[in-house]
This record gives sequence, C-alpha cells and structure tokens, in this order.
Amino acid sequence: MRHVIALDVGGTGMKAALVGPDGELLHQDRRATGRDRGPDAVVAAILDFAADLRAHGERQLGEPAAAAGVAVPGIVDEHAGTAVYAANLGWRDVPLRALLSDRLGVPVALGHDVRTGGLAEGRLGAGRGADRFFFVALGTGIAGGFGLDGRVEPGAHGFAGEIGHVVVRPQGTSCPCGQRGCLERYASAAAVSEAWAEACGDPEADAADCAKAVASGDPNAVRVWEEAVGALSDGLVTALTLLDPRVLIIGGGLAEAGDVLFDPLREAVQTRVTFQKLPAIVPAELGDTAGCLGAGLLAQDLLTTTTAEVTP
Repeated sequence: MRHVIALDVGGTGMKAALVGPDGELLHQDRRATGRDRGPDAVVAAILDFAADLRAHGERQLGEPAAAAGVAVPGIVDEHAGTAVYAANLGWRDVPLRALLSDRLGVPVALGHDVRTGGLAEGRLGAGRGADRFFFVALGTGIAGGFGLDGRVEPGAHGFAGEIGHVVVRPQGTSCPCGQRGCLERYASAAAVSEAWAEACGDPEADAADCAKAVASGDPNAVRVWEEAVGALSDGLVTALTLLDPRVLIIGGGLAEAGDVLFDPLREAVQTRVTFQKLPAIVPAELGDTAGCLGAGLLAQDLLTTTTAEVTP
C-alpha cells in the first residue's frame, strides 16, 4: 500500500502529513486555515495544501499519494462527503470530498475531527486491541466517538458521539445548542477555565492553572474541579450504560492534567455505577497527531476497500 495524504483541519490551523502503510508519518506540515478571509478562502487553503502535499510526495517519495483523508470540525456527512456546517469556519454544505478528489485525482475520505482522532486512538493508541471503546475529547467543547471492531460509528445522520450535549444538570446553564445543562457547559476545558477565572478573580486564568491550583490544595480550585469531575462522571456513566465499552479513552486539553483529573474521575465513575461493568478509564496517547493519523487511516481504508472489491 502506497503513502496517503492526511489533513486535520481545525478552527484556526491545519495539520497535515504524508502517512506510510505502517502508519509512519513520512512528512508533516502545518498551515493557517485563513478563516479571517471567509469560508471560500478556507476551502481554497485546504485544496492548495493538499495539492502541495501531493507534489511533495512526488518529489521526495518518488510517486504521488494513492488516496487522501481529511478530518474537519462541525457537522459532517461522511457518506455524502459533505462538510455540512462548522460555526468556527463559517461554511455550510461544502462538497469537500468531491473538491479534493477533483484536485488530487485520487479517492478521498472525509471524517469528523473527533471521530477521526478516536479512530486513531482505537487502532494505534490507547484503545488498540479493544473491540469496543469510547473516545472523549475534552477541549473547547466535548465530543466523542464510539469504536467498534476497528471503526468509529458516525450514526445515521452524522451526530453519533455528541456526548457534550447530554444533559447532566437539568435546568442548568444555557448551551448554544438550545438546551440547558449540557455536559460541555460544566466539564469542558473552556467551562473549567471560565469557572476558575471567576473563582480566582483573574480573567486570564485557565483550566491548566486550575489544575495546578488543585495540585497545590487551593480550596476554591478543588471546588471548581470537583464540580467539573462530577458532571463529567455523570455524562460518562450515561455513555457506558448505553454503549458498554471495554475502554474509555479521555483526551483533549483537560486530560493533560494527568492524575489530577484521572484519579478523581475514576473514583467518581466507580461510585456511580451499579449494574454496569466498569471499563478501563485511560488517557489518550497520540496527542495532537491523532487527527492526522486518523485521517491517514481513513485514506488507507479506502485503498483496502478498493483492493478487496477488485480482487477475485
């Protein structure tokens, strides 16, 4: 299997790689999305970046990429290959798979950024060897991906895994989604940053600062942290009740707190389960390479499927 192009598109920047058949990152690069110039400029930047990666492969590896995979935020119709909506990029109904395929002349796979990162964690990272896992990314918001036998389930309409919008505090804080009391309003890195900034009186304080204060025993930080961990535990118990995963993988910025997060989180989940089987709760392993690695896996899966279809 030849190398593939992998693109991970974020709200402000893009990470990209040429990925070998064994998952090796043969070349890596980063660029800005250019979202300040509007959604059309973002699409143009993605297409140009992909074309430059193709050219690099031809020059340095002796052949162009055989396929491409791209992970994008927001609502994604993976079956149709459409980036349906992303508030932070300003686009709606962008036929990104077709645009990239036309530009590159190779098959292209399109995936949701968190589910794609979860795919990489499941196959190559903290979930490798597990038949069922649930990956949760604690960032500006909270999203997840349910992995089953080496793939991540997108759902019938592309909304599967949106654990950040499970209501954990009925009639609680308003969420931009229109509900009240959503998990990400209490346990995301953004929510913890906001709560800690208010509690300590420093508008520049963030979740990482809160974690450091928790480690030093600051009672206000401990209170903020316990509220976030409690909400997160309630959301995770809902997920494991519905999905029964063998492994819960926690990634994103808040997970960088390490044992400050994982020790109380494991204890809180354990106290909440009754009949459910307690899964292993582990930190993600791949960091910010997960999106690129996952996009590479999507692309390589295209080649595997194509080969299987033409093999007698």
